[in-house]
Amino acid sequence: MVDLDRAEAMRLLAQAACGRVVFTRDALPAIRPVRHIVRDDRIIVLVRLISRTTDVVCARDRVVVAYEADDLDPHGRSGWAVVVTGPAHPITDPDLIARYEPMLRSGLDRAGDVVVAIEPTIVSGIALRGGY
Repeated sequence: MVDLDRAEAMRLLAQAACGRVVFTRDALPAIRPVRHIVRDDRIIVLVRLISRTTDVVCARDRVVVAYEADDLDPHGRSGWAVVVTGPAHPITDPDLIARYEPMLRSGLDRAGDVVVAIEPTIVSGIALRGGY
């Protein structure tokens, strides 16, 4: 196992299409899988407007969340995992929403989802090279 520096961790995160956002729900940790992109050193995700994730993020200007993505090969016993922790906030600029939303949509998304930016305050990652 090798620790990754911030630049390498963010580079790998940018290559992944999806991950998991971790937030607090009723004082307990909750996890939601989402698609993401990395733009301007921020992780951009699309979350359902009626979901608890959006309720938590939109309830305040900024809320701290974690975001995790990985690419693990259990057969080759290699891969990587990256965790980012930092404040999240809804993106309200219509031009940014119009730019990001089409890149984040999947067949499971619905109209009314919210585009959210996560600021990577703490970035950690590991690379696994044969043997986990």
